[in-house]
Amino acid sequence: MRKKIASLTKKKESVFVWRSHEPSRLETFSDAVFAFAITLIMVSLEVPKTFDELFEVFKGFFAFACCFGILFTIWNSQNIYFRRYGLNDARVTSLNAMLLFVVLMYVYPLKFLFTALFSGGHYNDHGHIGIMITEQQQPTLMYVYHSGYAAIYLLFYLMHVHAKKQAAEIKLSPSEIFETDTFILLNILNACLGIIGILFVLLAPLKDKGTSGFIYMAIPFLYSFLFAIRGKKARKRFGGITEQVS
Repeated sequence: MRKKIASLTKKKESVFVWRSHEPSRLETFSDAVFAFAITLIMVSLEVPKTFDELFEVFKGFFAFACCFGILFTIWNSQNIYFRRYGLNDARVTSLNAMLLFVVLMYVYPLKFLFTALFSGGHYNDHGHIGIMITEQQQPTLMYVYHSGYAAIYLLFYLMHVHAKKQAAEIKLSPSEIFETDTFILLNILNACLGIIGILFVLLAPLKDKGTSGFIYMAIPFLYSFLFAIRGKKARKRFGGITEQVS
């Protein structure tokens, strides 16, 4: 599965040569952890007995789709990393273990956040409408979410920095090192977004703290800007096209 996904994201003009073609035991373990995380966010399979319960299930589907998309993005970034560099040393194993730990720790907060978002902050318990989170509790939830986001991309940053340090050992070409630098910058930007979110929650008025999640709408613009700048430099330096896979 990892090999097929990687082949779909690899372009003919890719500057990277895959150094790993078959999943290692570390990757197999990672797949099991991600599968468990997805299981935790799945909606209930119990058949609804009323329309209100059915409506709650549909709201759960939207939350599940968002959570699944985020988890898949993290898994795919990890997958591409292993395909590119083929590293399974103690450093990578430790960083990958911390990454999996953060993913598991944030499964329920992530599901709670998107469930609250799509339900307007209310839940329906057999006809009883309750409040999922108060305005005073929103800052804590956003602190948790932003911290998790920053932690995940900080770990990806450290993994790519380690890969660059092993450039001679794994025989990275100049263009591959340049591309590694691009993803180091990309992970720094993502981690900084999480930190900015924390600062926003810290400094914003109480009524606005819950809106701090909208800062992630800047991601497509940041990605486009970074890849445009780095792509221009790559063409000037190497006369080719770099791979732009997030």
